[in-house]
Amino acid sequence: MKIRFYLLIISLLIFSGCVGVSSKGIFGTGVSVAFDPRSVGTQIDDSIMQKNLSARIVLLNKDYFISVKSKVLDGRIFLTGKVDNPEEKLKLTKLAWETKGARSVRNDIKIKEEFNFKQSAKDILITSQMRTALIFNRKIKATNYQIDTYKKKIYLYGIALNSDEKKEVLKEAKEILDVEGIITSILLVDDLRIQKN
Repeated sequence: MKIRFYLLIISLLIFSGCVGVSSKGIFGTGVSVAFDPRSVGTQIDDSIMQKNLSARIVLLNKDYFISVKSKVLDGRIFLTGKVDNPEEKLKLTKLAWETKGARSVRNDIKIKEEFNFKQSAKDILITSQMRTALIFNRKIKATNYQIDTYKKKIYLYGIALNSDEKKEVLKEAKEILDVEGIITSILLVDDLRIQKN
C-alpha cells in the first residue's frame, strides 16, 4: 500500500511539471493557456523560441539570467532588463534577431545606473497597482498581459481579445499615479498569424 502511495506521489510530481509550461515565462507570469487566443502550435513555437533565446542569452553572460528578461508572442520577441553598456544592448538585439522564427524584436533594455532604492520601490508599487487594476477590471483578461516598470514607465506586453480590451488596458495604465510613460506592445487577436478555431 505504501509503495503504491509513493508511486502515485512521484507520478503526480513528474506529470505536474508537464502541465502549463507555456502559461509562465521568464517574466514570472505569462499569457494564460486557458485564455490564450494563439493556436497550440503557435504557443509551442513561441515557447521553443523563448527557451532557445533564454539559453543563448545566459551563454552570452550568466549575469543576464537575472538582469535580462525575454518574452516571445507570435514570433515577436520582447526584451527588458538592465545591462552595463550600450554594446551589450546591441549584442542582445542581434542575438534576438538571430533566433529562428523571429518576426520582430523590441528591445526595451535599459543601461544600468546607480541603484536607487526609492525609485525601485516606486517601480514595484506601480507594477503591483497596474496588475491589481487589470485583475479587477472584468473587461480585461489580466493573465494575458506582462507588466514591467522602470523609472516610472510601464512596459505592457500581451494579447488583447479586441480593440476595446486594448483601450481598457491603456485607460487603466493612465490612471496609475506617478506614471511618466506607457510603452505598449499589445497585439490584437486579429494580428496573430494563427488563432484557435
